[in-house]
Amino acid sequence: MSAQQSVLLIAGSPSEQSRSSALLDSVSHRLALRGGLVVDRLNIRELPAQALLLAEWGHPAIVKAIAQIARARAVVVATPVYKAAYSGLLKVLLDVLPQTALKEKTVLPLATGGSPHHMLALDYALRPVLQALAARHILPGVYATDSQVPQSADKRYEVGPDIAVRLDDAVLTLLAESFRQPATAGFEPVHFSRVRCSV
Repeated sequence: MSAQQSVLLIAGSPSEQSRSSALLDSVSHRLALRGGLVVDRLNIRELPAQALLLAEWGHPAIVKAIAQIARARAVVVATPVYKAAYSGLLKVLLDVLPQTALKEKTVLPLATGGSPHHMLALDYALRPVLQALAARHILPGVYATDSQVPQSADKRYEVGPDIAVRLDDAVLTLLAESFRQPATAGFEPVHFSRVRCSV
């Protein structure tokens, strides 16, 4: 996998189905439309809890996760916001990463929370940690409230149209910053009824 054309999606939710994972799925769909990119995914909840909590850097699963991040040219991090901070699951992963884990990488943060009041968690809680890990460029994050990622009748989370537009812009910026792809190309029109996201 070439770091010149790879994007890693990091899911920081402890739940199998979540609104933050729905945002990540939506980004994954948009990246797939571009072609020529290798899109990988790291679900932190699938990593062994003991190895994370005890910072067992030599554990095969932790070694693999760190290698996934090292290979990526761009990283998209999605997390729910709890008590004005990103998830504890994401925190334990970030804690075990090398100090330069995000060096030369462009990072797009995504977050979901119960109210607009928690949106500052992206800038005041998550961004400083990403900077400490030497990220080359941290893009403006996309924050969505619960009402903007509603649950459908079949229990799947759907990205609302206003957030879908913001994700379009965010992905185009990510591609332009990371891979020098034109930011004006846009995406094919997708009817809202087709926007269904789940883990």
